[in-house]
Amino acid sequence: MMPQQSNDDIKERIAPVAQVRVAGASAAATGGAGGTRSGDAVYNKFCAACHTSGVLGAPKLNNAADWEPRLAQGMDTVLKHAIEGYNAMPPKGTCNDCSDEEIQAAIDYMIEEI
Repeated sequence: MMPQQSNDDIKERIAPVAQVRVAGASAAATGGAGGTRSGDAVYNKFCAACHTSGVLGAPKLNNAADWEPRLAQGMDTVLKHAIEGYNAMPPKGTCNDCSDEEIQAAIDYMIEEI
């Protein structure tokens, strides 16, 4: 069962993935970039499907027993696996437009209560 999502989470999840710009139009005139997403926003949009229930061995949100062996390898390794993909996890957990910083923020969110 998926956790209840707020209207803002749903709006972010179904937002358009691209914008069309006419040559010569400024970015400000067409809305500009959205900026860096928070760890919880990335988690809720891209990670929750697997990391809430532990699909195919995914470490569950704030579950110390799941995360401790991974964190023992060092955060650099955890981040590398998240970015490049590891076992059943696809690269960047399907968030192809996430920056490395956004992936790190999602990891930090998943382990913040451990």
